[in-house]
Amino acid sequence: MPTVMRIGPYRFFFYSNENDEPKHVHVRADDNEAKFWLEPLQLAWNRGFNE
Repeated sequence: MPTVMRIGPYRFFFYSNENDEPKHVHVRADDNEAKFWLEPLQLAWNRGFNE
């Protein structure tokens, strides 16, 4: 899973084998993870992050 960037505890990355899905990025910090669609930018799902 290639890392796009890191900001503090947040790691932005993608999985190279998710070809069937629209463009998106995963964000992880500690045990929390979220997925964001890029076009249009919106939250796909969230596991553990506060709103």
